[in-house]
Amino acid sequence: MKMPITAIREEIEKKGHITFNRFMEMALYCPDFGYYETNRAIVGRSGDFYTSVSTGSLFGQMLAFQFAAWLSELPDQKNLRIIEAGAHDGRLAKDILEALQSTHPAVFDQISYFILEPSEQRRTWQETTLKSFGTKTCWKRSFSELNQGAAMPAQAGIIFSNELLDAFPIHRFIWNAAERQWAELGVAADGEEFKWTKISDSDPGIPPSPLDSVLPDNYIIETCPAAVAWWREAAGVLQAGKLLTIDYGMTDDEVFNPARLKGTLRAYYQHHVTDDVLARPGEQDLTAHINFSSLQQAGEAAGLTTDAYLTQAQFLTRILSALAPTPILRSWGAPQTRQFQTLTHPEHLGRSFKVLIQSRQNPASEQG
Repeated sequence: MKMPITAIREEIEKKGHITFNRFMEMALYCPDFGYYETNRAIVGRSGDFYTSVSTGSLFGQMLAFQFAAWLSELPDQKNLRIIEAGAHDGRLAKDILEALQSTHPAVFDQISYFILEPSEQRRTWQETTLKSFGTKTCWKRSFSELNQGAAMPAQAGIIFSNELLDAFPIHRFIWNAAERQWAELGVAADGEEFKWTKISDSDPGIPPSPLDSVLPDNYIIETCPAAVAWWREAAGVLQAGKLLTIDYGMTDDEVFNPARLKGTLRAYYQHHVTDDVLARPGEQDLTAHINFSSLQQAGEAAGLTTDAYLTQAQFLTRILSALAPTPILRSWGAPQTRQFQTLTHPEHLGRSFKVLIQSRQNPASEQG
């Protein structure tokens, strides 16, 4: 098996450089050495970063309560599905299914839980985590495979992702103030290391902005067409129900910010954040903020209605309010309280993560 640096360098040698999009794809997803392919223990105290899932099972339990409420609102209660993309080792799926089985058994009996997973390695991890649920869980590689053989290529229920889209490979662009032009940043080899290089034959496709005249030289932004394409495809197969994502991100109005001269691209390695994203390919996480405005526009163009765009703290606090009159909340103890505080505190996970929720009403009910 080739080392990551060797494989990336060989690809660069073919034409002198590669896009950062390709570099990020290889560093994170190459089956032989990709960060997400070879390291299951990347989350938590012994990994490189914390997530909402790593705080404990409460996050999944609260999602389960919200999902049950949303599913119960659908007029047709047959063939309902919860579809998760980006399940990593399956822990969040396990927390959700255990909570549904315990507190909403009727919903649990009715739904099928699908995981969209293109990686054979990650599917193996997920199957091990979820083996106790038997045929309740199903795996597909993509939305197109999900619909193969279906009489109606659409899904009723919930499609969601948690911390998935911020790890989609991105393109990176740098501003030339004198020429008032964007140039794509690619990656070239520099001895044993990698360096940034401008790609002269790339078309950024970034429309002119009123802010162009005041942007500082070398200002950097990122785009992620793959995330928008994923959202558009998800919206297209959702017949009725909810589409949501929880992730790092911002809106169009926040793309240009004096505090982000170098963009949002970051690397995480052993709980340290660094902008040295070209170092240690395959050994560190790479992430960039997604543009929620682009997702919202893609969903609405596909006929979805935007229900909410809010912080994780606001989202979970709304669920907490709905839980207040139920026996579920009365069973909380100190562990659940600590987890909720971590999930919602602005200095922890509450403000960093945003939630976009869109929906489509059942076509039959709309006609009626």
